[in-house]
Amino acid sequence: MEFVEVVKRRRTTNGPFRPDPVSPEHQRLLVELAGMAPSHFNSQPWRFVLCDDPEIIAKVADLSGESMTRLLEEGTFWQRYRPYFRFSEQEMEERRDGIYFDQLPAALKPFSKYIFSGTGQAIMNKFGVPQTLGKDNHKLVAGSPLLLAVLLDKTEYKPGQLSGFYSVFGMGAAMQNIWLATVELGMGLQFVSTPMEIPENWAKMQALFEVPDDLELMAVYRLGYVPETTKRPTIDWSSRQRKRLSQYVFRNTCATPEADPAGS
Repeated sequence: MEFVEVVKRRRTTNGPFRPDPVSPEHQRLLVELAGMAPSHFNSQPWRFVLCDDPEIIAKVADLSGESMTRLLEEGTFWQRYRPYFRFSEQEMEERRDGIYFDQLPAALKPFSKYIFSGTGQAIMNKFGVPQTLGKDNHKLVAGSPLLLAVLLDKTEYKPGQLSGFYSVFGMGAAMQNIWLATVELGMGLQFVSTPMEIPENWAKMQALFEVPDDLELMAVYRLGYVPETTKRPTIDWSSRQRKRLSQYVFRNTCATPEADPAGS
């Protein structure tokens, strides 16, 4: 596959993976490519845990599903990510960012615009939205054949200092190498994010992966091979829109937006 095409086809996998285990060859290739990323003075501050242990994956799934349900029930999720939610094609076309809730049960669609009000939160809870999304989240993680924990070496990763920025920058480059490689390998990848939003659950995640004191657990991802077709969850969203060049690129100074190509 041509490199430009790989970049354009990179996506986050919101759906399930095939049950097939990720081959040892592909696991090694992913982390080898991660290790080719640039880092400050070639410090290579990243560390990775490849986890295919069903018991650990099951426990991570429990924490992820429980975290999602709790965040939704308490309203934390809606409040924190409100700027990124879109509920119409028109809004998505105008903004060209965020996520579009294009898959909702018929009973909930009339209430979507009230989701950020106290009444909307009560309606969501009444219809069992937190439980539905929590169960979906649990199922996705539990059905993943491989988890990837990403850590940083604390001798390099020092928040508030330049070394902290350089470490995070390098980690991002390493993860992008992995993400692009999954496209070529017929795989998918998704951030297991909800446990890190609840401090006690993130501490449990660190314990599961036996993270030592000299390393910082930064993120956990689920990986697997993508099926050719899959049924979408009851509540789902899409995020394929991208901003036009004029919305995020400038020419010479920030005073002059870049012109969009003709016909875009």
